[in-house]
Amino acid sequence: MAYSVNSLTSAADCDLMLDVAEKQKSDLSFRKISLERRQTQYAENAVEFEADLQVTTSELSALGTIIAALPEGQVKDDNITRQKRLELKLFLLNEKKEDFGGIALVDKEFDLARVIKELEETDAFITAVQARKAAL
Repeated sequence: MAYSVNSLTSAADCDLMLDVAEKQKSDLSFRKISLERRQTQYAENAVEFEADLQVTTSELSALGTIIAALPEGQVKDDNITRQKRLELKLFLLNEKKEDFGGIALVDKEFDLARVIKELEETDAFITAVQARKAAL
Protein backbone atom coordinates (compact mmCIF):
# COMPACT_ATOMS: atom_id res chain seq x y z
CA MET A 1 0.00 0.00 0.00
CA ALA A 2 1.23 3.47 -0.77
CA TYR A 3 1.35 5.61 2.35
CA SER A 4 1.12 9.41 2.40
CA VAL A 5 4.51 9.74 4.03
CA ASN A 6 5.03 13.08 2.27
CA SER A 7 2.74 14.55 4.92
CA LEU A 8 5.48 13.83 7.47
CA THR A 9 7.35 17.12 7.47
CA SER A 10 10.13 16.52 9.97
CA ALA A 11 12.45 13.81 11.23
CA ALA A 12 10.64 14.03 14.58
CA ASP A 13 7.34 13.16 12.86
CA CYS A 14 9.04 10.19 11.25
CA ASP A 15 10.58 9.09 14.55
CA LEU A 16 7.18 9.25 16.22
CA MET A 17 5.61 7.09 13.51
CA LEU A 18 8.54 4.68 13.63
CA ASP A 19 8.19 4.31 17.41
CA VAL A 20 4.48 3.52 17.05
CA ALA A 21 5.14 1.05 14.22
CA GLU A 22 7.97 -0.69 16.09
CA LYS A 23 5.71 -1.09 19.14
CA GLN A 24 2.99 -2.60 16.97
CA LYS A 25 5.53 -4.85 15.29
CA SER A 26 6.75 -6.05 18.68
CA ASP A 27 3.17 -6.79 19.80
CA LEU A 28 2.42 -8.61 16.55
CA SER A 29 5.61 -10.66 16.81
CA PHE A 30 4.64 -11.75 20.31
CA ARG A 31 1.13 -12.63 19.13
CA LYS A 32 2.60 -14.60 16.23
CA ILE A 33 4.75 -16.69 18.58
CA SER A 34 1.75 -17.29 20.84
CA LEU A 35 -0.44 -18.34 17.92
CA GLU A 36 2.25 -20.66 16.55
CA ARG A 37 2.46 -22.41 19.91
CA ARG A 38 -1.31 -22.70 20.14
CA GLN A 39 -1.46 -23.98 16.58
CA THR A 40 1.00 -26.74 17.46
CA GLN A 41 -0.96 -27.61 20.58
CA TYR A 42 -4.28 -27.63 18.71
CA ALA A 43 -2.80 -29.82 15.96
CA GLU A 44 -1.80 -32.39 18.59
CA ASN A 45 -5.18 -32.07 20.32
CA ALA A 46 -7.09 -32.54 17.06
CA VAL A 47 -5.52 -35.96 16.53
CA GLU A 48 -6.13 -36.92 20.16
CA PHE A 49 -9.78 -35.80 20.07
CA GLU A 50 -10.44 -37.71 16.86
CA ALA A 51 -8.96 -40.87 18.37
CA ASP A 52 -11.00 -40.45 21.57
CA LEU A 53 -14.15 -39.84 19.53
CA GLN A 54 -13.60 -42.98 17.45
CA VAL A 55 -12.88 -45.13 20.50
CA THR A 56 -15.88 -43.81 22.41
CA THR A 57 -18.19 -44.20 19.40
CA SER A 58 -17.00 -47.78 18.83
CA GLU A 59 -17.35 -48.62 22.51
CA LEU A 60 -20.84 -47.13 22.59
CA SER A 61 -21.86 -49.11 19.50
CA ALA A 62 -20.52 -52.37 20.94
CA LEU A 63 -22.21 -51.70 24.28
CA GLY A 64 -25.53 -51.12 22.51
CA THR A 65 -25.24 -54.55 20.89
CA ILE A 66 -24.37 -56.16 24.22
CA ILE A 67 -27.26 -54.48 26.05
CA ALA A 68 -29.73 -55.65 23.40
CA ALA A 69 -28.66 -59.26 23.97
CA LEU A 70 -28.68 -59.17 27.79
CA PRO A 71 -31.65 -60.39 29.84
CA GLU A 72 -33.25 -58.00 32.32
CA GLY A 73 -31.30 -57.72 35.55
CA GLN A 74 -28.43 -56.06 37.36
CA VAL A 75 -25.85 -56.71 34.62
CA LYS A 76 -28.08 -55.08 32.00
CA ASP A 77 -28.78 -52.12 34.32
CA ASP A 78 -25.04 -51.67 34.94
CA ASN A 79 -24.36 -51.68 31.20
CA ILE A 80 -27.16 -49.17 30.57
CA THR A 81 -25.56 -46.89 33.18
CA ARG A 82 -22.21 -47.33 31.45
CA GLN A 83 -23.89 -46.53 28.12
CA LYS A 84 -25.28 -43.27 29.54
CA ARG A 85 -21.80 -42.34 30.78
CA LEU A 86 -20.33 -43.04 27.36
CA GLU A 87 -23.04 -40.93 25.72
CA LEU A 88 -22.15 -38.06 28.06
CA LYS A 89 -18.45 -38.54 27.33
CA LEU A 90 -19.18 -38.46 23.58
CA PHE A 91 -21.20 -35.27 23.99
CA LEU A 92 -18.42 -33.61 26.01
CA LEU A 93 -15.77 -34.70 23.50
CA ASN A 94 -17.79 -33.15 20.70
CA GLU A 95 -18.08 -29.93 22.69
CA LYS A 96 -14.33 -29.86 23.39
CA LYS A 97 -13.61 -30.63 19.75
CA GLU A 98 -15.08 -27.26 18.80
CA ASP A 99 -12.89 -25.45 21.34
CA PHE A 100 -9.65 -27.41 21.05
CA GLY A 101 -9.86 -29.77 18.08
CA GLY A 102 -9.78 -29.44 14.32
CA ILE A 103 -12.14 -26.46 14.22
CA ALA A 104 -9.98 -24.53 16.65
CA LEU A 105 -6.88 -25.52 14.67
CA VAL A 106 -8.26 -24.00 11.47
CA ASP A 107 -9.29 -20.89 13.41
CA LYS A 108 -5.77 -20.50 14.82
CA GLU A 109 -4.25 -21.01 11.38
CA PHE A 110 -6.46 -18.21 10.08
CA ASP A 111 -5.48 -15.93 12.99
CA LEU A 112 -1.82 -16.70 12.37
CA ALA A 113 -2.09 -15.92 8.65
CA ARG A 114 -3.69 -12.55 9.47
CA VAL A 115 -0.94 -11.68 11.94
CA ILE A 116 1.73 -12.58 9.39
CA LYS A 117 0.09 -10.26 6.84
CA GLU A 118 -0.07 -7.49 9.46
CA LEU A 119 3.63 -7.97 10.19
CA GLU A 120 4.45 -7.75 6.49
CA GLU A 121 2.43 -4.56 6.16
CA THR A 122 4.03 -3.09 9.27
CA ASP A 123 7.46 -3.77 7.77
CA ALA A 124 6.39 -2.05 4.55
CA PHE A 125 5.16 0.95 6.55
CA ILE A 126 8.42 1.16 8.51
CA THR A 127 10.40 1.02 5.27
CA ALA A 128 8.30 3.84 3.77
CA VAL A 129 8.71 6.05 6.85
CA GLN A 130 12.45 5.38 7.01
CA ALA A 131 12.78 6.34 3.35
CA ARG A 132 10.87 9.56 4.01
CA LYS A 133 13.05 10.33 7.03
CA ALA A 134 16.17 9.79 4.93
CA ALA A 135 14.79 12.15 2.29
CA LEU A 136 14.25 14.96 4.80
